[in-house]
Amino acid sequence: MKDAPPRASLPLAVLLTLFPLTSALAHTGAGVALGLESGFLHPITGLDHLVAMVAVGIWGAQLGNPAIWTLPITFPLVMALGGLLGVSGVPLPLTEPVVALSGIALGLLIALHVRPPIWVAALLVGIFAIFHGYAHGRELPEAASPTAYALGFVVATGLLHLSGIVIGLLVMWPVGARAVRACGAAIGCVGAYFLLASLGVIQ
Repeated sequence: MKDAPPRASLPLAVLLTLFPLTSALAHTGAGVALGLESGFLHPITGLDHLVAMVAVGIWGAQLGNPAIWTLPITFPLVMALGGLLGVSGVPLPLTEPVVALSGIALGLLIALHVRPPIWVAALLVGIFAIFHGYAHGRELPEAASPTAYALGFVVATGLLHLSGIVIGLLVMWPVGARAVRACGAAIGCVGAYFLLASLGVIQ
């Protein structure tokens, strides 16, 4: 239990190191700095993206090795492909509903402690990653560097996965395991809200 605070502070420490990087890039090119900053903030400021990405880390930790690393690596890699589709303007229907659905699905998988084969888990995470990446790519600011923007949202996603892993490691204790499943239920509820909002059922 004494090891938990240092682990929990790791994502914050990595996050803080990125701000000097952003300042330095501002001196080398406005498009690069704008792209990096916008890409980094997009997953963090969108609650529907944030909870799904944290859920990937939680679910990976809940499943244990090798999922604890396989899922958080699969998601950003495939998400970058989805981002390329979004930047290129390739049409991908139902993006927002699927992004919301990812929160529901991942939240339920955590809450119910579902343990599929690793290839099934990676495939499911990869499918959702395409839609998340596409949504990010569609939001590329004008005059921003697409490469820097992609780097920004991939780094932010990795940090969110890492935060989820830290939460998921609570499964090592009985009380923590229940708390992790409760987090899954909460994530599912957030996803349900955004799904209803994307369908126009609620405002």
